[in-house]
Amino acid sequence: MPSVVSRSSVALEQLMKGVGRARAERVGVSVGLGSSLFSEAPAFRPRHLKPMPNFSGDLLDESQTHGDALVYLESDSAADLEDAARRLLSVMPVWRQRWSIGGFRKENRTQGGKWLARNPFHFTEGFGNPNSEREIVDRAVVVPGQGEPVWAEGGSYHVIRIVRFATDLWDRDSVDEQERIIGRRREGRWLDGTPGEEQPNFAADPHGKATPLDSHVRLAAPDRRNPPPMVRRSYSYDRGDGDSGLIFSCFQKDLVQGFETVQRRLEGESLAQYVLTTGGGYFFVPPPGDSWTEALLPS
Repeated sequence: MPSVVSRSSVALEQLMKGVGRARAERVGVSVGLGSSLFSEAPAFRPRHLKPMPNFSGDLLDESQTHGDALVYLESDSAADLEDAARRLLSVMPVWRQRWSIGGFRKENRTQGGKWLARNPFHFTEGFGNPNSEREIVDRAVVVPGQGEPVWAEGGSYHVIRIVRFATDLWDRDSVDEQERIIGRRREGRWLDGTPGEEQPNFAADPHGKATPLDSHVRLAAPDRRNPPPMVRRSYSYDRGDGDSGLIFSCFQKDLVQGFETVQRRLEGESLAQYVLTTGGGYFFVPPPGDSWTEALLPS
């Protein structure tokens, strides 16, 4: 359950105190920093961190977009999440909650070292993730030499996108048509028959007879042997009244080479008529430990 808060004149210590208070045995807590948090200290801002722009087809609701900080709470217990959120905000009186959204992962599981779940369009996703800790680090973690502030080394760029799905319209299409729009079978197998855990050879299908050229997976990663340098962990959401979809979430060490390159390739995809991004933001997850706060607080 991500929860974004906006700062008035609060010290970073108060944010971290709230994060520490929210932690519990069954609740995972992480924090992401928004670009606006660095407005008075731009030299400390990670070099790609900025407000999330409008991409083609987006209709961003400003009240559900951006924020000085993202507090990300994760648990199998809804009661524990609600309790953690209350404890978080109880020690942050001069912060205000800008927006929040709760999510879930249907059929959540790990398979072949990859995080998989079924999204509201009935497709299992996550096959594009790496299956080893080393590759996760290679894709997602900032390293020395990238031109980032020293304090940011070991951290990661985090993209959140609230994507509303037109499920009623989608469900009018046949399963075969849906699979051609996505570029996979619902359970993950490729359209050319390649198992989901393996990589298809799109070069052997130059005209898109097996996998359409404008399918989602083919546009997102046209060379499956050199996947986009990012790691996904998304959630479904359902706020009622037809407002349901995906909380798209991905991590990368380079925002431009990761998410932004993929998103621009997706312009004009067949899937666009069924989805609408309405909120979210760019954030930077600091490296583990507290040394990064020591670097930022004097600023």
